[in-house]
Amino acid sequence: MHATDASASDQPSAQEVVKQAEQWRADRLKRLTAPDGWLSLIGLEWLHEGANRVGSAADNDIVLKAGPDHLGTVTLATDGALHFTAAPGSGAVIDGKSVSDAALVDDMHAGKAGPTTVHFGTASFYAIDRDGRKGLRVKDSQADTRLHFHGIDYFPIDPSWRIVAQWVPFQPMHTLEIGTEIGTIDKVQVPGKAVFHRDGKTFELLPYQEEPGGELFFVIADRTSGKETYGAARFLYAALPASGLSRPGSVVLDFNRAYNPPCAFTPYATCPLAPPENRLGIAVTAGEKKYADGH
Repeated sequence: MHATDASASDQPSAQEVVKQAEQWRADRLKRLTAPDGWLSLIGLEWLHEGANRVGSAADNDIVLKAGPDHLGTVTLATDGALHFTAAPGSGAVIDGKSVSDAALVDDMHAGKAGPTTVHFGTASFYAIDRDGRKGLRVKDSQADTRLHFHGIDYFPIDPSWRIVAQWVPFQPMHTLEIGTEIGTIDKVQVPGKAVFHRDGKTFELLPYQEEPGGELFFVIADRTSGKETYGAARFLYAALPASGLSRPGSVVLDFNRAYNPPCAFTPYATCPLAPPENRLGIAVTAGEKKYADGH
């Protein structure tokens, strides 16, 4: 869970807001810098139909930045099914088991179990599905981006940027198109809008849920975007309104927790872009600033 507020009716003191934001930052940094966190990405390799030879040697179809010369072969069937066969002596381990071959379940079809992961030394990969396009997301705990991470720069924590917004449900849900860094368009279901006031003006933000029952997820931009903050978007989570999604209520938007998407740190991510509906005509001087060594 990313949001910690039990409900929008809670009104913590300014000191508590700062304390909560500081704890959120610590947790966020821990996730980001974990051995398998976003900083460990070293590749995003798209697969072609048929056999894809994978390894660090130049004669592979997909040349990895880590691992043995010849790791194995990933086969993409015409129906989208994926299968991995390890090369003899490669040392590949599939979902913790030393087996020579297995079906690969991608991230969009894996459910809570997560995608099938192939480990080799300090590195690993799993399959992703982006609008029917299959690829390999490759990670290495010894990636330069992780070992030489410069840290995160922030705006000062400002309790006034913890805003209690009005929740206006949509019945039926609205469909929102969100572009991505790789040029695809995702269509998401928006259960309602968060309406808030700042500097005498009214603003609206449209969220969606990444999984059923999950928190509200906002992909936003504002007048700091491309200047003090990452240009494509920042992300923000909010707890569900206590009244539920289908009834009016309140949502806490703590912009002190607005954070950079993975694409701010690595060129190998597939992040959503802020849709026009979520581009605020105000400078949100809270949350994370753009990464010093960003991409």
